[in-house]
Amino acid sequence: MNRIVVAVLTATAAYAAGGQESQAQTAASAPAGWQCGSTGGGTPKWASEAAPSGRRVLKQSGNAPFPWCVKPDIMLADGFVEVKFMPLAGREDQAGGIVWRWQDGDNYYVARANALENNASLYYTSSGVRHTIQYVDAPVAPHMWHHLRVDFKGAHITVLLDGKRYIETDDSHITAAGRVGVWTKADSVTEFDDFKSGTFDDRAKVTK
Repeated sequence: MNRIVVAVLTATAAYAAGGQESQAQTAASAPAGWQCGSTGGGTPKWASEAAPSGRRVLKQSGNAPFPWCVKPDIMLADGFVEVKFMPLAGREDQAGGIVWRWQDGDNYYVARANALENNASLYYTSSGVRHTIQYVDAPVAPHMWHHLRVDFKGAHITVLLDGKRYIETDDSHITAAGRVGVWTKADSVTEFDDFKSGTFDDRAKVTK
């Protein structure tokens, strides 16, 4: 299983499909082995930082339309991606999300939850334009850890937040294998922890 534990970051860098342990990261730097940027420009800021708990987390604190950070050494067509995220601040948005089938910074799927809107949403981004597939009301408290997971196989997509299935639908706008990673929006200040991805042979049981 492809697994990246972002928070501890003594085990964060290139985690290849064979499951090798990654290397330790230095403070105040984006994790090695990640590719970071933003759809639509702006000034995203990704860094490895110490949380109050003493753990290390991946934090986005810049301001850009849609900041993303992906693993360039992982390619998935079908499988799962999951992460823990904590929305900390943001006047416009307080979002945490997952990207998959990421072709480049302008073409990918994203599922996100937003603490200002209390909802979960599913989108596809094509040629730099974000398109809504579905969104639903969902409780997303700020300053708390939430667990976001996406299962995807062919056109079928399932989005779970804190163990509850909120979205299950079909969409076939992007079918090719792509990178996986994390995502935020606008001025969201968000921390990420325990990022994992894998194929359906690897996946943990989905909570009903």
